[in-house]
Amino acid sequence: MSDPEISLIIPAYNEGPRIAATLARVCGYFDAQPYAWEVIVVRDGGRPDTTSQARAAAGARANVRVIDNEENHGKGFAVRQGFSEARGRTLIFIDADLSLPVEAVAAMRERFLAGADVVIASRRVPGAREEGTPFPLRGVMGRVFNVIVQAIAVRGYKDTQCGCKGFRAEAARKIFAAQTIDRFGFDVEVLYLAQQLGYRIDEIPVVCTYHAGSSVNRAGDVLRMLADLVKIRWRHL
Repeated sequence: MSDPEISLIIPAYNEGPRIAATLARVCGYFDAQPYAWEVIVVRDGGRPDTTSQARAAAGARANVRVIDNEENHGKGFAVRQGFSEARGRTLIFIDADLSLPVEAVAAMRERFLAGADVVIASRRVPGAREEGTPFPLRGVMGRVFNVIVQAIAVRGYKDTQCGCKGFRAEAARKIFAAQTIDRFGFDVEVLYLAQQLGYRIDEIPVVCTYHAGSSVNRAGDVLRMLADLVKIRWRHL
């Protein structure tokens, strides 16, 4: 079997109630595309029904795989693990709740074909839109965090934390070989490393639809992400 053009990695923590619907939508989208693809679900601990529901939804599809981790390590760990197993020429990760739509892959693909090395979805660039009800103060906290990110680590990007990012396979190998942060601060780290390596990073606007049941504890995770910023600068001096 030839290598797929696109590998989509879905980190999943306690996603049993909705992972089947997510895979149905994702596979339905890719089935309509003219290129080969694969999907890798990485269970990052939590309820074991995430794995059983994902495998049931995948059925006999050879190009949909599930990696089962009983212990929770963090989204950064899950993405890194999924990328290490991926065979695609382009590697993309997306949040399991599809708050960022899988259809964003089309715009990402266009940017890669135009020469980008890294493409990130953004809720802050012209053309982006947010729907639903976000966590209280989420917008304010996100903007404050971004100001700190730009001051300490990554400059020039309005939304480092958006949960959909893509990489050419060669760029992904180099970036994730040096990437160390296991939890939510990993987004900043991969962009920091991409900038240090001189890769072209493009931003695309997306429609973000907020859902209930986010796995992010906003106050606690913001503090942890701030600590991660210090680690990023220290580890990659």
